[in-house]
Amino acid sequence: MTQELPVLYSFRRCPYAMRARLAITVSTTQVELREVVLKNKPEEMLVASPKGTVPVLVLPDGKVIDESLDIMRWALGNSDPDNLLRNASPEKQLTIAELIEENDHIFKQHLDRYKYFDRFPELPQSYYREQAEVTLLKLEQQLQQHNYLVGSECSLADLAIFPFIRQFAHVDKQWFDTAPYPALQKWLGYFLESKLFNSIMKKYPQWNNGDQPLLFPEQ
Repeated sequence: MTQELPVLYSFRRCPYAMRARLAITVSTTQVELREVVLKNKPEEMLVASPKGTVPVLVLPDGKVIDESLDIMRWALGNSDPDNLLRNASPEKQLTIAELIEENDHIFKQHLDRYKYFDRFPELPQSYYREQAEVTLLKLEQQLQQHNYLVGSECSLADLAIFPFIRQFAHVDKQWFDTAPYPALQKWLGYFLESKLFNSIMKKYPQWNNGDQPLLFPEQ
């Protein structure tokens, strides 16, 4: 039975892997989870996806999906009980796509420099934070209008972006908690305290070849 399950290579704290696990859990699609240590990546994962980043999903037919958004869409394409993909109008779909695009290609770059500012000494940490705040302000404006990023119901954008805002907030939690983004803080707190998030953050040991398959999400 477990040999027929898709295999997900994941790393607990990686925001890309988090968003994949969130979508898989919401979809109730079960996979075999293989927790990896990024300093000691398993050969099986590197054979499947030589770029060596998580998450990596290997389907029973051998197809490999190694982009987190594609894994999210794959999972929700199998089962989408909360209509995360199908309940948005064309206008909202465009907003979702734009928010995720900015998160992945602009905000993430500033986030990395803010978090690892010592690797980018040409500018102070505060500069990188200010650049990231351009995106934070956009999210705040969205959330001032409704409880989620594009409306009154959770969407793909919320699950895809939340792990990165979490990472940003924890760089300097005291600063973030007092920054002028009350709606964003409330939104982040909601997800941090959710049963969904806590279920995907359970700690698992590093996977090694020959280990008993670990089913995810647990039933």
